[in-house]
Amino acid sequence: MIPHPEDTIVALASSPGPGSRAIVRVGGPNALAIVEPRFTPSVDRSLNGSPRLVTPGQLQLSGVHAPLPVTAYYFRAPRSYTGQDLVELHTISSPPLVERLIADLLAAGTRAAQPGEFTLRAFLRGKKDLTRAEAVLAVIHAGSDDELTKALAQLSGGLARPMDELRDDLLSLLADVEAGLDFVDEDIEFVGKSEQLARIAVGLAKLTNLQRQLDARTVSGRAVRVALVGAPNAGKSSLFNALAGCDTPAIVSPAAGTTRDYLVKRIDLDSVPVELVDTAGWQDARNSIERQAQDLGREESRRADLVLWCVPANEAIPEGPEPIAGETILVRTKADLSSPPLWGKVMVGVGNPRELSSISASVVSPDGFQHLQTVLTERIKSLTRSPLAPSQSRCRYHVDAALDSLRRAHEHVREDDPQELLALELRKALDQIGEMVGAVYTNDLLDRIFSRFCIGK
Repeated sequence: MIPHPEDTIVALASSPGPGSRAIVRVGGPNALAIVEPRFTPSVDRSLNGSPRLVTPGQLQLSGVHAPLPVTAYYFRAPRSYTGQDLVELHTISSPPLVERLIADLLAAGTRAAQPGEFTLRAFLRGKKDLTRAEAVLAVIHAGSDDELTKALAQLSGGLARPMDELRDDLLSLLADVEAGLDFVDEDIEFVGKSEQLARIAVGLAKLTNLQRQLDARTVSGRAVRVALVGAPNAGKSSLFNALAGCDTPAIVSPAAGTTRDYLVKRIDLDSVPVELVDTAGWQDARNSIERQAQDLGREESRRADLVLWCVPANEAIPEGPEPIAGETILVRTKADLSSPPLWGKVMVGVGNPRELSSISASVVSPDGFQHLQTVLTERIKSLTRSPLAPSQSRCRYHVDAALDSLRRAHEHVREDDPQELLALELRKALDQIGEMVGAVYTNDLLDRIFSRFCIGK
């Protein structure tokens, strides 16, 4: 159920816990009236000044003797994020003080905001369409530069702008078609067959292009790259062969330093494309060839999405600085020679240690290898999950449906079918586009989208 949009709401809009700054956001018709009587500015001006005003001052909290230093940011409607009056109180991120501040504001007549309610209000007041609202959530949860770039592209209107243009074009075409239906007994032609076909073709091209964009954003277009690294004779090549299949030509030998270059094999793990990379063992280079092999191996580990650091189970973990900075799993290979824990955490490195996931594996023991495969599959699948995935799936559904309607509309014009059928398909396409951008929506849809937000956004 959509919460009442005219309530004045309050929430913590920054990360909880101790820190240098906390942001308490108050939004709604009475935001200023609730905050201003409790706020004492340190400069000679009130909060109710220009449309956007920054005022340092202090708040007196109930049960607290000393005033709380606060900088108040006032955004007057409609020039605010939500389209309503909005006051942000920036103060020290002391959890007890922040809790007391929110409690005082609740007692003064605000209500606790629901997850995503500020962005929901921005949508309801036309400040953002649904695709941009979903992009806000994706920006918050982006876990990589690539995810952030895609989310920011959608937030800036990468999906909304072409859809708005297409919607305007189809509305104009539908108006011309329906005008012709109103004057069917008159010798008046508002839009001819060739023009209808051309305008529908433009719509089909725009939707097809958007479909490709969604595919490119949903799927990265490249395989997840997994590099096997470690010292010579650490079991990398045996593990590489076991993961990739017996036909992979990685030479396995008890002699250290068998791999002089690096090998790449493309496989599928639970329908996710993966590029396995077997690198040369880390060691001091004795000549220019070995130096090049070492450089190539380190470059591949830097390019990898996930690194499997192979250390035999019967050997100690190297105490030197761990040379891998990215996403890493410590694989205790040759587990049949020892009995290390199957799965757990371990601290590695000296000076600046960090915690790594550690798993034991043996290509001789099916159970040990199977567990590694399961963990690796889950980790790779998590790397491919984008924060925009729910938005992209929803948009793709509406784009596909709109395309089907426009194709049928194009066919009706080609076959000289009654114009009523053309108008019907144009309306269906417009409905799908409207649902995509939020011009047409249901309460259930909004609940599904905004309930995933954190409170305060």
